[in-house]
Amino acid sequence: MFHHIHPYPPYIPETATKLIVGTLPPPRFTTGQLKEGDVDFCYGSRDGQLWPILDRIFNLNLKFETTAEAIVQREHFLIKRGIGICDMVASAKREKVDASDIGMLEVELRDLIAILQQNPKIEMLLFTGGNSKNGPEYFFRRKLKEYNISLKLVSNKVPRIHAFQLPDSRRIVKTVSLIAPSGAANRAVGSLAAYKKMKDEFPEKTTVDFRVEQYKPFF
Repeated sequence: MFHHIHPYPPYIPETATKLIVGTLPPPRFTTGQLKEGDVDFCYGSRDGQLWPILDRIFNLNLKFETTAEAIVQREHFLIKRGIGICDMVASAKREKVDASDIGMLEVELRDLIAILQQNPKIEMLLFTGGNSKNGPEYFFRRKLKEYNISLKLVSNKVPRIHAFQLPDSRRIVKTVSLIAPSGAANRAVGSLAAYKKMKDEFPEKTTVDFRVEQYKPFF
């Protein structure tokens, strides 16, 4: 059984008003056996699409390589834009060593409610995935139950938006359930009416183009 431990602590600049919330990076980030083109940072997998999407939205000219410069570029962007990253999963066990969320067993969650209480400027959580089993929103809902907090629906249009109130506080935090920035989520993208409409009008556009348009208003 592989013990999949999250290799990075939460990265939350003092400027952060938003948090990107996922699950775990691929197992090779835990073992340190990175591939060429990986960045040794949150969402640094060469196969992931989050940083390519943000690179396109903000014209960042990011480097996609295993270098200190590539890390610093991402840190500077997050500080400047007031964005932090705090994945839900601290560790999990796996029978098969892969990056699938559904394959996680004996999951240990980070206490994102406590983290929010320690970071009073944060007003929005950006889930890199929805409420399917073992996704970031799914685990967050599980953590909310421990605090007897419920998510209230704000918008049922994809990406779905919810809100909740922190305990012992009037502070309201919104959540946005973005389509996961992974190749595995492309099938889900392809089934969306909005994506089909985009393809009808602009056949050359891709699932990444669709995500760029979805992510842009929230970043």
